[in-house]
Amino acid sequence: MESPPAPHTWNVTPREAVALQMRLREQLVLQPPPGLKVTRLGGADISTEKGNDTGYGGMVVLDAATLAPIARSVAAVPLSFPYVPGLLSFRELPVLAAVWARLTVRPDVLVFDGQGTAHPRRLGIACHGGLLFDVPSIGCAKSLLVGTPGKLAERRGATAPITHQGEVVGMAVRTRQGVSPVFVSPGHRMDLETAVEWVLKASPRYREPETTRHAHRLVNAFRRAGGEAAELEEGSSG
Repeated sequence: MESPPAPHTWNVTPREAVALQMRLREQLVLQPPPGLKVTRLGGADISTEKGNDTGYGGMVVLDAATLAPIARSVAAVPLSFPYVPGLLSFRELPVLAAVWARLTVRPDVLVFDGQGTAHPRRLGIACHGGLLFDVPSIGCAKSLLVGTPGKLAERRGATAPITHQGEVVGMAVRTRQGVSPVFVSPGHRMDLETAVEWVLKASPRYREPETTRHAHRLVNAFRRAGGEAAELEEGSSG
């Protein structure tokens, strides 16, 4: 499959990237497609290491009912944008675009290990990636970038809105009783309620959803193998 057309050039300065985010957020659709049916759930992640200017990206597609992996793809791409908080997508999406182009089974919903609308300019990597790949997308992050969550009960499934500048931008979600929450926000073609629903469905046992767990293990193994995909045998991402 071919790479998706970028909505802009990636050769930008941080200042230009911020201006692009302000424009791109106007294109977001914060509701799922009518009658969205999810049979395949995807996870995306990248791995980097200090002193290495390569990003190792991966995506895993799971059966939405069983959460068993059914497809995956990896790619190693030179990193060309610096690490700047709030501009993560400009560093990581060129890597994930190469992964997406190689993915033979496309997910109905793609979960990013990062922010969606819970972002200073409401355009985290899940929003930007959803726009780029034109796929319903969810941000599920391990830490807050902006906002303050309300009081959260200890039980699994408890939620508390994340408010930033008077606006609800995401939800703190307890995926395991007594364990720190994850922070969920819609990306593109998604709303907050549906995003929370799918993160909980994808997190039957662990704090992180299975989408993130599989993708994380895949990209770390890929990086350790020096970008040699042939060394990654089927099932090693599980």
